[in-house]
Amino acid sequence: MSGSPLQGRHAVVTGAGRGIGAAIVRSLAAAGANVTLLGRTRRMLDETAGLLPSGGRVHVAVCDVTNDDQVSTAIHEAHEALGPVHILVNNAGQSGSAPFRKTDAALWDAMLAVNLTGSYLCARAALPDMLSEGFGRIVNVSSTAGLVGYAYVTAYCAAKHGLIGLTRALALETARQGITVNAVCPGYTNTEMLRATVENIQSKTGRSESEAVASLTALNPQGKLVDPAEVAHTVRWLCEPGTESITGQSIVIAGGEVM
Repeated sequence: MSGSPLQGRHAVVTGAGRGIGAAIVRSLAAAGANVTLLGRTRRMLDETAGLLPSGGRVHVAVCDVTNDDQVSTAIHEAHEALGPVHILVNNAGQSGSAPFRKTDAALWDAMLAVNLTGSYLCARAALPDMLSEGFGRIVNVSSTAGLVGYAYVTAYCAAKHGLIGLTRALALETARQGITVNAVCPGYTNTEMLRATVENIQSKTGRSESEAVASLTALNPQGKLVDPAEVAHTVRWLCEPGTESITGQSIVIAGGEVM
């Protein structure tokens, strides 16, 4: 296989400024893709873009994925800048926790908006390009919380389960049109979002940072946090030639936590 298997492909990655999103951008760019970075914070997007290997084309767009108009505009501008969108990675997400009885409507709506509705809006905006090109790869970054339940994150679990449903349904609709739709489901991953989780555990339980991290790694049979690069490698693989028959799948990256 060529060292640039995604040469000429245009990939759009949401939540691209840090964590898993930034790792995915780096991996796709290294495979030869032209990359559009979408996110809410221009500074982080520019920093990530500035670290990409030379040779590929890069576009940056500030966009709130929960806003229909902003998504439509961002995808249109990405098309104008780098050509038709071939790959969409719906990575933008947010985690919020509370006991169910304290999960108010605002928290519920926020979790569904960013973790589920945002992916729907981006897929709807990018799909026409994929249909016209006869090629498309949509990868939704879900979570093990999209496959099993976790206490105190009811809204997050509901949103991520919904994302798995969206993945499966859209995969069937596009199965004969050269488009695949898959989800990746990381366990606890070493990102800024996880650090917020650790701080929350510390504040509510009085545990030290190391004890809080240990409580999370204990869920992973390998006894470690997932590295963002591991998630990015799986996303890249799903976008490369040779995966045409893989669609509608939810691939778990969690050291055996969920089977």
